[in-house]
Amino acid sequence: MTLTDPERAPDQALRTPSNLKLRMIASVGMIVVASIALTLGGIAFWLLGVVAALFMMAEWAMLQGADAKTRRMTQFALSVPLALMAPASLILVVHDFFTLGLLAGAAFFVVITTRKPPLALGIIYCGLPVLALMIIRRQEDGVLLTLWALSLVWACDIGAFFTGRSLGGPKLAPVISPNKTWSGLIGGVALAGIVAAILHVEYALPFHLALATPFLAALAQMGDLYESWLKRVAGVKDSGNTLPGHGGVMDRLDGLVPVAPVAALLIMLPSLYS
Repeated sequence: MTLTDPERAPDQALRTPSNLKLRMIASVGMIVVASIALTLGGIAFWLLGVVAALFMMAEWAMLQGADAKTRRMTQFALSVPLALMAPASLILVVHDFFTLGLLAGAAFFVVITTRKPPLALGIIYCGLPVLALMIIRRQEDGVLLTLWALSLVWACDIGAFFTGRSLGGPKLAPVISPNKTWSGLIGGVALAGIVAAILHVEYALPFHLALATPFLAALAQMGDLYESWLKRVAGVKDSGNTLPGHGGVMDRLDGLVPVAPVAALLIMLPSLYS
């Protein structure tokens, strides 16, 4: 179906005080859960990543028009590389490149089983950010570095939402996402940069990461637009209804999907050349 003006009515409903309050409460709850899991690390953080990835895989398959049986099959395929991202697997000296290869292998399995390459792309889309976050969390300053990667996406979302609502102005990509504005993008990037500057000054976040934050915040917005495009193609408003006031898990983590792998590369680059 095409997304005509009447079908965008739910977007307007989201702006009512009750729905905005629900959205804010849900956002705070998700940040608290993620922060607790991040602080605990180990199995807790891995489990949170696994749950998020499996929900996202089901939503991705739904957007591709897959039936329930196919959705479960893609989740099973993704579960193999996800299992090797567990902290216990490090005892077996399972290298991250091997896990990355398993992600590619799982995607290939989905391709030959379903003959639908776009469906297989979901394995990478959902699994690669989890692998990147597990790598970041294992670093010496893993809590700080992972918090930076997560908080820049949170800050960008918050800054874009409130700046866009307050200032409005020219649309960023009206065909893909009619509610996003250039002022929202600038506000989101600015707030992410401020958060990174605070982490640099107060907690010694490496300068090159703080410097890269505005670019990663812009990348988070591109991830958001990409997911909006997927929903446009599928003819749906949300990727799911798992999260109150937000829609699906993909709707909340779309910005983190491109940011996490790039953040992991930026963090590991100094050690690779030292």
